[in-house]
Amino acid sequence: MGIPELQIPPCEPLRVPQIEISQSVGPVSTRSTYTDIEVQGATSFILKSVKINIDNDRVRLKLYLPRLEMNAHYNMKGNILMMPINGNGLARSNFTDINVVAIVQGERYQSQKTDETHYRVTDFYVDLDVGQANIHLDNLFDGDDTLSDAMNLFLNDNWKVVAAEIKPAFENSISEIFKTFSNKIYSKFPLDTLLPP
Repeated sequence: MGIPELQIPPCEPLRVPQIEISQSVGPVSTRSTYTDIEVQGATSFILKSVKINIDNDRVRLKLYLPRLEMNAHYNMKGNILMMPINGNGLARSNFTDINVVAIVQGERYQSQKTDETHYRVTDFYVDLDVGQANIHLDNLFDGDDTLSDAMNLFLNDNWKVVAAEIKPAFENSISEIFKTFSNKIYSKFPLDTLLPP
């Protein structure tokens, strides 16, 4: 259900309106947009460690996710390992054995309305290490089934190379989403409520 009064959406499934990835250097040169993204499995994480540095307003988390499933509408054009790719339609993917490191850097500020001390995220860094991935893009090459099947097979055979190339852009997009998400929560509560003395 989420928490509507705090503008916090449900986390299962996690819905993200849009992610844009633009990669123009290296063996993967594509521009892609994913919309109406729905992710299943985000709440099944295992928290491996938490380190809180109160003096520096920094939190470091290590998480493990057994499996994530993602469906989205995609629009993509470019080249992957010198192979041209273009299409738009449904993108379906699943990822397993995912290790996540997240570092949240923030700062304290005084609310002008209440004069209470609040916390806001100034930087959100995330590093994803995926054990295995499976991807299927519908309607590649204007619906040419032969070319589509060949490209999907190629993507899955070479997913580690593709993932390594788009990883920085993808992680930056995820970081911005969670930075915005976190600040919606933190803006509603003073720091003493979130971290009682």
